[in-house]
Amino acid sequence: MSNPRLKVVLTRRLPDAVETRMRELFDAELNLKDVPFDRAALEAAVQRADVLVPTITDEIDASLIAGAGDQLKMIANFGAGVDHIDIDAAVARQIIVTNTPGVLTEDTADLAMSLILAVSRRIVEGAQVVAEGRFEGWTPTWMCGRKLWGKRLGIVGMGRIGQALARRARAFGLQVHYHNRKPVSPRIEEELGATYWDDLDQMLSRMDLISLNCPATKDTHHLLSAERLARLQPHAILVNTARGELIDEAALSDAVARRGIAGVGLDVYEHEPAIHPGLLGHPNVVLLPHLGSATLEARQDMGDRVIANVMTFQNGHRPPDRVIPAML
Repeated sequence: MSNPRLKVVLTRRLPDAVETRMRELFDAELNLKDVPFDRAALEAAVQRADVLVPTITDEIDASLIAGAGDQLKMIANFGAGVDHIDIDAAVARQIIVTNTPGVLTEDTADLAMSLILAVSRRIVEGAQVVAEGRFEGWTPTWMCGRKLWGKRLGIVGMGRIGQALARRARAFGLQVHYHNRKPVSPRIEEELGATYWDDLDQMLSRMDLISLNCPATKDTHHLLSAERLARLQPHAILVNTARGELIDEAALSDAVARRGIAGVGLDVYEHEPAIHPGLLGHPNVVLLPHLGSATLEARQDMGDRVIANVMTFQNGHRPPDRVIPAML
């Protein structure tokens, strides 16, 4: 006899092909209105689901997990980051947690490079000038940005995305520096022409460009504090496509206001979707609505990874993308 189909509850609308396949394979409950689950809806979901498929917009904390029914055996996250899930609490309840690593790498690196270009060359500001009919012709001194070739890029977090960004950066003639918990292999360092810094403060004070590409953990919360932001050179540009909590947004707002930093490009925010008002309205601050994985291909691949994890579990095997506390 085949295994019974798992009750899978999706908290958000996913690509049509993903939802269709989930209906074929599982007893899948879809969120066709795509209204984010409030706390009551999440509490109800973990009382009826064998597998919960949340996204970054869902707070899966210890209290929610403690109130889950005994039938909940898996949390199959649609996304690579799992900082919104209390992994320790899930493990204590013997609930498997999975994510979708790897499939977002190239798209997020593309966006990080795009923000570096947009801020350095004042692309958004220039486009707005044209859209508003204020372009009156070329002049030698107007709308001058900064060239990239020969500049130093400091990458904070040299995982898959950091390395993908480094490859793009080299093509633009940037000198790659990085800070990580430990150095990458000599082979990768040589390929990327990357210089390792074990002291983040030392690296920050020497870079022309900074890109945050590390996960959000207890140790990285406000990694860029007011003190660290003050170490940046006044001509430096800061880009964040990782997690908003990595930056003290109030301190960043102060740095922008006092011109302690030349430019900022953000795709994520500390209290998303809210954005610190002090960051709004500045021509040298480019703000995007969390577009890091927003390609049709990436979202389809994310769904396929969720399906593979749930299907593997349903067949009695260890899911390939299981997350355990030691990995964080």
